[in-house]
Amino acid sequence: MTSRVPSFRPALRPLAFAAAAALAFGALSAMPARAQTTPYVATDGTLLSVSTQAETKRAPNLATISTGVVTQAADANAAMRANAEQMNKVVAAIKAAGIADRDVQTSGVNLNPQYRYAENQPPTITGYQATNTVNVTVRDIAKLGKLLDALVATGANQINGPSFDVDEQEKERAFDEARRAAVEKAQARAETYARTLGMRVRRIVSISEGGGFAPPRPVMMAMARAEKAAYDTSISPGENTLSVNLDVVFELGK
Repeated sequence: MTSRVPSFRPALRPLAFAAAAALAFGALSAMPARAQTTPYVATDGTLLSVSTQAETKRAPNLATISTGVVTQAADANAAMRANAEQMNKVVAAIKAAGIADRDVQTSGVNLNPQYRYAENQPPTITGYQATNTVNVTVRDIAKLGKLLDALVATGANQINGPSFDVDEQEKERAFDEARRAAVEKAQARAETYARTLGMRVRRIVSISEGGGFAPPRPVMMAMARAEKAAYDTSISPGENTLSVNLDVVFELGK
């Protein structure tokens, strides 16, 4: 009679191997994270962080205004009809001034009841107020004063603005000027630190950029049309200030 010897299988070995592999994989996966967050610096190098700011100015070539019509009537339908009739004239004046459809955008149409309040009595509706407002982008600022006067003459009784801006193409050119000036300032400052420490600037380790826009300063600008249209509403575009902030890290060494 043959006896069967039970086979022995080392069940713990795969578990130990898996644990070791997991530890090894964890160590390897952590290495790139350290490499990404810690810039390489030579053992004899020194890091210098410099913050600089530079700005450039541009005369605005865009203006945005908000304009519209407010009407009141005893009932809601009459208020809306009167508003639509008056607003059509305002929009026609905008188009007559050469404003393209893409530069006119409705920003709000509202209808609200008007109340009368008396002591110890519930509020009573006395009528309705209708409002229609559009935002208008004016790409020829020299015509802005004349446009404002035309809007009021045709029925607009609500005007807000203008706000001035620079178009995207010119704005990017202005930012590039500010970027170059900010880099030059950072480089010069790093050189000063390096000379003071008896070292030299080896390289730039990193650059971080932030930008900003300042509203127009109230600088008076001559308007060529003033002589022939002195009655136009006076507009002073001033200047826009565009700035760039840089954080630059340099490596200094002997």
